[in-house]
Amino acid sequence: MSKQNIVIIGGGPASLMLACSLDANKFNISIYEKNAALGRKFLVAGKGGFNLTHSEDLVQFAKRYQPKEFVEPFLSHFSNTDFRNWLKQIGIETYVGTSKRVFPIKGIKPIEVLQHIEKQLKKNKVAILYNHLWQGWADDELVFSNAGETKKVKADVVVFALGGASWKVTGSDGNWTNYFNEKGVNTNKFFPSNCAYQVNWNPSFIKVYQGSPLKNCGFTCGNISRKGEAVVTEFGIEGSGIYPLSPEIRKQLIQNKSANIQIDFKPDLPLEEIIERIENKGKSSIKEVLEKKINLSTTQIELLKLSSSKDEYSNVQFLSELIKSYPLHITGFAPMDDAISTVGGIALDEVTDSLELKKLPNHYCLGEMLDWDAPTGGYLLQACFSMGKFLADKLNTK
Repeated sequence: MSKQNIVIIGGGPASLMLACSLDANKFNISIYEKNAALGRKFLVAGKGGFNLTHSEDLVQFAKRYQPKEFVEPFLSHFSNTDFRNWLKQIGIETYVGTSKRVFPIKGIKPIEVLQHIEKQLKKNKVAILYNHLWQGWADDELVFSNAGETKKVKADVVVFALGGASWKVTGSDGNWTNYFNEKGVNTNKFFPSNCAYQVNWNPSFIKVYQGSPLKNCGFTCGNISRKGEAVVTEFGIEGSGIYPLSPEIRKQLIQNKSANIQIDFKPDLPLEEIIERIENKGKSSIKEVLEKKINLSTTQIELLKLSSSKDEYSNVQFLSELIKSYPLHITGFAPMDDAISTVGGIALDEVTDSLELKKLPNHYCLGEMLDWDAPTGGYLLQACFSMGKFLADKLNTK
């Protein structure tokens, strides 16, 4: 029985896992990558601390995704534990940090993880063709541009892993959507996710406090609440407490061109306790009580002053409630290219449960090019690796 030719377009996490896991006795496996190297976005994501996945249990893990029903089957097939075991098998030991996020052990850099994966590709006899930009179809052939020349490629199976539309420097620009639209495949508009959001700060406040952290706070938008921290920037606000709110912030911005979030400056301190501490201030000033008895930062205190009149600031009930639910008005997204990830791309109803395009048999889609969402913290990478392993096992047994 002759081998099938499988062409994988894109060299990110989803396609790397796919290519490592396909049966080389059944397929001639080729990756066509537009850049001069694999895993560009994978490496950029590792610059801020290489968070590969998260260690929480699978039930809670799946709840982090939207829509959960789409991503959950892939996680069940290849879980965070499975991923860590696979990394160990290829020579990458991991550990769980204090945040329950999973990292390579100290000293292992992102490029080393990629190099270990590339060794697996070599073992699996995967051909890698660099500097090949996919430019659609010509009849039933794939069209690539390479060094100014056009190349046509015929494949038995095609897998697209083209990424989203953020961090264009890594090759993720979302320009591929037109080719699918021409084939009648519906795509949704890209929007930033896990990004900074615009706030029209008071000019005098931001001049002094830009770059200041808001630590150990609770952040709420709509029905999503998270604990974490954020950073006040000249543009607005961003950080680990804000990113998980992205689905709800995005929904409000699209519908209303604005969004509202609430910040609990002291999520572990009940309202009644705050009221009692302020009421029993004795001869101390309100500022001294806020600093010493409630442990608010100077940034938080300044925000309270800016959002209250003199009488309101002196009103114990009003001030206490403001500490527990500080309103922040969001007016826009950060630029798409500055976002950690994006939503949009191939509409989920365009693919089967096996990730095959319904209108294009033997053509599959993986990773961030599909319209799903996840917060930072290892969830994005885990889902991409899980999709790659899921599809490999489906194709191996087809």
